[in-house]
Amino acid sequence: MIRLKDFCHKLNLEILNEVDVTEMNINVSDINRPGMQFCDFYEYFAYERPQVIGKVEMTYLETLMPDRRQQVLEKYLSYALPCIVVCWGMRVPREMLEIATRRNIPVLRSREQTTRFTFLAINYLNRELAPHVTRHGVLVDVHGVGILITGESGVGKSEVALELVRRGHQLCADDVVDICRVGENRLVGECPEMVRHFMEIRGIGLIDIRAMYGIGAVTRSKSIDMVIHMEHWDSKKEYDRLGLNEETTTILDVKVPYQLMPVRPGRNLAIIVEVAARNLSLKRLGYSAAREMDRRLNALIAQSNAE
Repeated sequence: MIRLKDFCHKLNLEILNEVDVTEMNINVSDINRPGMQFCDFYEYFAYERPQVIGKVEMTYLETLMPDRRQQVLEKYLSYALPCIVVCWGMRVPREMLEIATRRNIPVLRSREQTTRFTFLAINYLNRELAPHVTRHGVLVDVHGVGILITGESGVGKSEVALELVRRGHQLCADDVVDICRVGENRLVGECPEMVRHFMEIRGIGLIDIRAMYGIGAVTRSKSIDMVIHMEHWDSKKEYDRLGLNEETTTILDVKVPYQLMPVRPGRNLAIIVEVAARNLSLKRLGYSAAREMDRRLNALIAQSNAE
C-alpha cells in the first residue's frame, strides 16, 4: 500500500479530482501505459499498476468523437485502478475526470516528461515496496564504501563515526538504521527523519553533525557494502590476523562482507575502518593482500623443496 499524499509529495504531483482515498493499493514497482486498452485490447491489462498517460495516449483520446471517448473511458475506468498520472502537464479530458471521480480513482498530473516520470516513479516504488528492517548501529560513507558499524551499546560506535566525520567522511545514520533491499543483492540504509543528522555522544549529549561540520559531512542514504561489528577485546579469544577467511553476514537475504573488530584502549579505530574500506575496494578489483602473501609463501616453499 502506498499513501496517496506521500506519492504526490515525493513525485511532485497535482491532484485533479476529489476522491476519498488515503492509501492506494499498489504492490508492484512498475507502471502501465494504457495505449492498447484505449484500442480495446484487454487480454492483458496490468490494471493494478499506476496508469501513466503520455502524449501518445492523450493525442489518441483527443482524436476520438465525444461519444466514442466516453465509451472507451467508461470501460477503461471500470477496473480498480490505483491512480492515473497524466504527464507533460497536459489538460485532462472532462469525461476522464468525471468518471474517475465517480469511481473514486485519483487523477494526478505531472509536469515531467513521460519517460522521466516513469523513471522517478519506478525508483520511488522500488524503495517504498522493498523489504525493510531496522538495525541498531551507525552507517557511514568511507571512501565511497558504505559501512554499517554494529556492536553492543557503549562500545564506541558513535565515537568512531565522529572521528571519521572529522577526517572528511560522511555520516548517514547514528543509532537507528532503516535498511531496505532495493535490488537482488543491494541494500540501502538511511536514518529516520526524526533523528536525521543527529548523533549521541556520551558525556556531551546530542550534537547536530550537519550544523557542526557542514552539509558535506552528511548523506541522506547509502548502500551497505560492509558490516563491521565492534566488541570489547577478549584476551581468551582468537582473532583473525591474516584475513584469508572472508566472512559474511546476511541482512534481508543479502550476504554482506563482515569483519569483527576487537576494541581496547590505544587502538585508532577510525583509521582501521578507513583501511577496511580501502581493502574492500581492492578486493572488488581482484586484489587481496592476504591471498598475495599466501601465494608468495607457497612459492617460497615450492622453491625450497625444489632445491
